[in-house]
Amino acid sequence: MDDAPVERGHVGGRLRGSAAALGRPRFRDVIAGLVTGLFSIPEGMAYASIGGFNPVAGLYSGIVSTIVGSVLARTVLMVTTLTSALALSSRSVLTDAGLDPADPANVAALALVVGLVMLIFGLLKFGSIMNFVSNAVMTGFTTGIALQIIAGVIGDATGYRPDSHNTIGKFIDAFAHISSWALAPCLVALATVAVWGVFRLVKPLEAFATLIALVVVTVGVAALQIDVETVGDIASIPNALPPFVVPHFAAMPELLVGGLAVALVGLAQAAGISAAVPNPDRSRPSTSGDFVSQGAANLAGGFFGALPTGGSLSRTGVAVSAGAQTRWAGIFAGVWLAALVLVAGSLAEVIPMPVIGGLILVIGAELVTGRWSDIRLVLRTAPLSAVAMLVTLAATTQLPLHTAILIGAITSLVLYCVKASQAAALIGLTRSAEGHWLVGPVPETVDSNAVTVLQYSGVGLFAEVPRIDEEWPRVADSNNAVVVLGMRTLPDVPSSKVLKSLQRWASELRDRGGRLIVAGASPATVKVLHEGGLMDVLGADGIVPASDRVFGAVEEAVRRGEEWIAAR
Repeated sequence: MDDAPVERGHVGGRLRGSAAALGRPRFRDVIAGLVTGLFSIPEGMAYASIGGFNPVAGLYSGIVSTIVGSVLARTVLMVTTLTSALALSSRSVLTDAGLDPADPANVAALALVVGLVMLIFGLLKFGSIMNFVSNAVMTGFTTGIALQIIAGVIGDATGYRPDSHNTIGKFIDAFAHISSWALAPCLVALATVAVWGVFRLVKPLEAFATLIALVVVTVGVAALQIDVETVGDIASIPNALPPFVVPHFAAMPELLVGGLAVALVGLAQAAGISAAVPNPDRSRPSTSGDFVSQGAANLAGGFFGALPTGGSLSRTGVAVSAGAQTRWAGIFAGVWLAALVLVAGSLAEVIPMPVIGGLILVIGAELVTGRWSDIRLVLRTAPLSAVAMLVTLAATTQLPLHTAILIGAITSLVLYCVKASQAAALIGLTRSAEGHWLVGPVPETVDSNAVTVLQYSGVGLFAEVPRIDEEWPRVADSNNAVVVLGMRTLPDVPSSKVLKSLQRWASELRDRGGRLIVAGASPATVKVLHEGGLMDVLGADGIVPASDRVFGAVEEAVRRGEEWIAAR
């Protein structure tokens, strides 16, 4: 059987999974799409429910958005749909803006704002910004989201709804009033978890465990006539395709900041999918390309009743485990879900809410356990990162979610800057008898009438300067000393503080009859040094541009320094 992927497009001799190369679907894509579409019924409704939205919106979020996202995604197996984090953050944004989350026009307006942000980020090639969200911050965020998920279904699973408005408070309130828990919903939720656990142990049925638990317990509750709240008590599900929704355009300006936060949630979640699920045709994924696909998915889905959507690791995992081979699996998932809603959508009204609560408890617990190894690793090996993780976790559980997202992003940036400044260093270079360059310590002082070679290791960040100052050798007792400073690793635009420090170091040497020669500067750095006035103290030949040969610029700078000393 030929299982080779068919999504092929030759660009520069490489295979690419582009949107233009849909290829032909495989039978396994049809089956994977059916399984994913079926799974989208309980999960989509559950996620919309924990976000405080109409569960029907969770169904609709897996139709148009999923189809459009799968057509355009550069991570070809990624399924774009509603996630728990997006549901929770969307609710928070709409509430803080004073907009009714139950109004489909408000939801559509938010989806359009999120889609525009994602699309602009993708077109501007901002995919690299995801590299600045640290693993520690994402661990704290996803763990906090998991706790929010569990806290959000306490009422459905126990029959008691906590009064607290923050996650930790809900747990404390619920366990302080355990005597108020209703027996029937508790038993139904426990039965759901038990059935799920049993079928998770059956390998061929592992991917269907959630769906089986949903059907089996729902049938059991109906047969035994157990009196619990059902989906039908919350919302009516018509046997119809998603209706066309006119967004509340006037509300969009109020949603810009919150929409940015929601977009960052979706993009951060999706960015991890390409690493976890590589393209079957070995084509290179594009984070910016995935931004574009998710933006288009939200722009299209917003007009058809969908909540803000993004790449879903759980739904992608279901598709992959069911045998997905091409992007057609995601397309079929949306098509199958539309067909199921059209033919038998009203049947979902009989699903007991404690069943959805039990399934969400399982999903939340899986998210926590899935991050447990990362939590332990961060706590054991990186104290500063552990602080960032705990700050993000606390913010996620105690503050509005979009505020926590921005705090997490700022924490990531601060953590990067601290790490970068700590990594900055000067390295001493000496030449062996054979002519090789050897790495050694930075001398405490520079020798008179001699060339001292140093290498700047850093990213040109202003916070690095105090560290470099501490390591810079003393020049007070020198005479006619030349310092060659290799700067090949410096970025094209160093900070102004770095430029001022270079000017100061050069002036100190010049005042004692010596000089500083900068070696290995890129053309852009040379331009910045010229514009920064460095030539006044370095001299006309005080900068040696980078060459193709490793240490070529350093050797040329040493030659110039030795000639300069000899001429003195």
